[in-house]
Amino acid sequence: MKNAVNIDELRDKVLAGGVISPEEAGRLAAVVEDDKEAGAALFEASHCITEKMAGRDFDMCSIVNAKSGLCPENCSWCAQSAHHRTNVSVYGLISEEKCVESARESEAAGFKRFSIVTSGRKPTRRELERICSMSESLKRKTGISLCASLGLLDREELSALKQSGISRYHCNLETSASYFGKLCTTHTQQQKLETLRAAAEAGLEVCSGGIIGMGETMEQRLELAFELRDLNVASIPINILHPIKGTPLAGQAPLTEEEILVTIALFRFINPRAYLRLAGGRSSLNLSFFEKALYAGINAAIMGAMLTTAGTDVKDEVKLIEKSYR
Repeated sequence: MKNAVNIDELRDKVLAGGVISPEEAGRLAAVVEDDKEAGAALFEASHCITEKMAGRDFDMCSIVNAKSGLCPENCSWCAQSAHHRTNVSVYGLISEEKCVESARESEAAGFKRFSIVTSGRKPTRRELERICSMSESLKRKTGISLCASLGLLDREELSALKQSGISRYHCNLETSASYFGKLCTTHTQQQKLETLRAAAEAGLEVCSGGIIGMGETMEQRLELAFELRDLNVASIPINILHPIKGTPLAGQAPLTEEEILVTIALFRFINPRAYLRLAGGRSSLNLSFFEKALYAGINAAIMGAMLTTAGTDVKDEVKLIEKSYR
């Protein structure tokens, strides 16, 4: 078998506290591609790593689309970009009352975290003040942990969020550094990295991941996984592209379930202690896939409504999580 690699040896290396190299990760991907039966061994190994190193604490969070549409950035995947013609809803920053209501619903459903998400490069100064006020109100009126995803903020703005009660900041790298420029030209991945570093300096946990299925290679997915490892990201959302009519990626062919599961398993080998958070794009996949993803390395999820696509049946997914995490 070409590109042969011992999956169990690399599993044991990770379990012993070691790290795998890009070359070793590439060989893992290649052996599964060459020998489909090796996929079962890869999933078994990644499951073992998850259980031993990531713990048995499944992390559920929800989001509120607090400002939608008319984004000046030209991200090829995004329905909210003003550069694309989509049917996405367009509205300004929601009221504090609506935000509190949404957070209370999430808390009642058992979610641990609630994230305020806005479209656009970043909020205006006035919008950021309102978001900080929302956060302070949420801290008084709920017991849920708070996150925010507001674009390319600087250290001072992120410190203000921290002081208002936000504990984690989200900014996806989206894809590898070598592929990002083919999908977005109005900002760079380096600017995202600067935002994530500034968030950490402000005392915030960081959440960053990407979207798979945008035409990138498996090597580029691994490149992203290693970038996230280098940043020591604790929460890594893995989104699956949901092609949206009117965006440049509308005709992108979907990934197979096997490709998605292999990607999850490889991310687990590379980021053994992280929350690998299954996020957007999975609504078109069935519950059987969700169960397989839990086994392959997923130990967190964004549940319920997504930003611009349909969400999932929370009750059914929670049942599967409870079954898997007994």
